[in-house]
Amino acid sequence: MATNDDLASVLEAVRSSIPTLRENGLAGEDQRWLPEENLDLLEKAGVFRMAVPARFGGMDLPLADQAKVIAEIGRGCPATAWVTMVWVSSTWTATLYPDQAQKEIFAPGSVRISSAFAPTGTVVETEGGYLLNGSWRFNTGSPGAHWNFTAAMLERPDGSHEEVMAIVPMDQLTVADDWHVSAGSATGSATSTAKDVFVPAHHVTRFEEVMVSATGNRSNTGATGRNYGLLSFVMAECAAVFIGIARGAYELFLERVPGRGITYTDWTDQKLHPLTQIQVATAANKIDAAEALSERWLSLLQERADAGVQPTDAEKAIVRGQTGFAAQLAKEAVEILFNASGGSVIQRSVHLQRFHRDIQGFSLHALAQADVNLELQGRVLLGLEPGTVFL
Repeated sequence: MATNDDLASVLEAVRSSIPTLRENGLAGEDQRWLPEENLDLLEKAGVFRMAVPARFGGMDLPLADQAKVIAEIGRGCPATAWVTMVWVSSTWTATLYPDQAQKEIFAPGSVRISSAFAPTGTVVETEGGYLLNGSWRFNTGSPGAHWNFTAAMLERPDGSHEEVMAIVPMDQLTVADDWHVSAGSATGSATSTAKDVFVPAHHVTRFEEVMVSATGNRSNTGATGRNYGLLSFVMAECAAVFIGIARGAYELFLERVPGRGITYTDWTDQKLHPLTQIQVATAANKIDAAEALSERWLSLLQERADAGVQPTDAEKAIVRGQTGFAAQLAKEAVEILFNASGGSVIQRSVHLQRFHRDIQGFSLHALAQADVNLELQGRVLLGLEPGTVFL
């Protein structure tokens, strides 16, 4: 099981990498994928072992510790943090699979797993497993992943259909060169395609079973303190990305302020202007509020995991609302800082504009949109059913 020394070691290595991650931001955008140096730094720091079970040489860090690391990466590079969040949360998801699959997936001790949860593929039964076909868009991190989760529809002999999740080696999929976007450019969220890929039976599980984090015949679930609700886990790590990006943008803004005047005015030092002071205070408070709110869901999810039980549907809906609201606060903080930065901020060489564009793009993700998440939270607060199985 993880120790405080494990967390301290990872955090120290990640923090020392922040200047490099920032400087590599433009190169990542230009090549539409993370620079290899970024991946090497995180690999050496142990980031991709955070969610790997201890029995396979991983750190098995608790959710709150993983969130701290992801937020620190966000301070350095939004795209790197987003990819890390996807890989690490998907690594944890693999602990919900049968032990035989886990032994194969976690054998190296450090692993990168991408995921595509939209069921845009199909599987048909064949001897020993299934044949997988389909294409999955927005497959974040696919250019550098070892494995990939693919959602697909299975047709039963009686004609009924059921959604399943298949995990396959990334080298059995083709990755298109189609990631041309204005935000999150370096995340490499390209389209991946499977054509008659054989998937062993133990690499496929029912989507419903994954969503409720069933304990079944798995050695890393149950009352071990790591059996979190899947979507709550993903949302918690997603919120950490937003908070980290906002922290980084705040630091970048403060670095640019000294010596900056306000053009076409008599103000020769922007920091002396009352409006700037109000803007900085407002942004700082929004970031602090988002981080303080994160303690609520991180504590709840750990309490449930330590007890070996799943959060209730109402609790999961509240987690979705709180994480969505925290992400919105972080986005608003970055918007304030960007708008207070003057016309020169739009230069691609200025890191702050990249933080602004990326957080805007990430906030459009279906799971991160504030209104959708707040609606779910509001429903249960009013005594209604959440109205979705995605909890």
